[in-house]
Amino acid sequence: MIFLFQIHIPSKYKNDMKADFLDSVKKQFEYYKLLGDKTFSQLTEEQLFWKYNEESNSIAIIAKHLGGNMLSRWTDFLTTDGEKEWRNRESEFENDIGNKEELLKIWNDSWNCLFQALQSISDDDLDKIIYIRNQGHTVMEAINRQLAHYPYHVGQIVFIGKMIKDQNWQSLSIPKGGSTQFNSEKFARPKEKGHYTDEFLGKKKPE
Repeated sequence: MIFLFQIHIPSKYKNDMKADFLDSVKKQFEYYKLLGDKTFSQLTEEQLFWKYNEESNSIAIIAKHLGGNMLSRWTDFLTTDGEKEWRNRESEFENDIGNKEELLKIWNDSWNCLFQALQSISDDDLDKIIYIRNQGHTVMEAINRQLAHYPYHVGQIVFIGKMIKDQNWQSLSIPKGGSTQFNSEKFARPKEKGHYTDEFLGKKKPE
């Protein structure tokens, strides 16, 4: 015999969970943008356009692709399909960026589009259905989809930057050989609830 139990979660707790979700994803997106920013700051203009081989993408091309995706996905995202008619995905892999300044504008404008969209979302919006290439997602599912996609490409940007800088690379995480000291400092503190990005983003809970 199979028994089915339905667990009732009070609406207050559901709303708290949704608010926590939105706060967490905003911080994670900010963190991954920061990793890209810190990589760009270590590289010259020439290095941003360097490719390992003809089949590879430069950091500039990866950033351009991310920009195209973000603008398409997050412009009027509640009312229009996330794959916009005006998007030309194939052109995102063509190097027509003139210089580092132009690249950084594409990078910052596209992230701003994402952050403005996230800021506009209410708790009630998370269960709404939106579409990407006619495939329905809840807003929460769409956010999670992009939260998997963008760090994938940011990781590529960081890896290429590290490969270019070699021994001159300034680590963006725990530096090699620093794990023991890092863990000692962490475990020396009392346990507390916090988000792992807070120390990187300079955000602390109010006293």
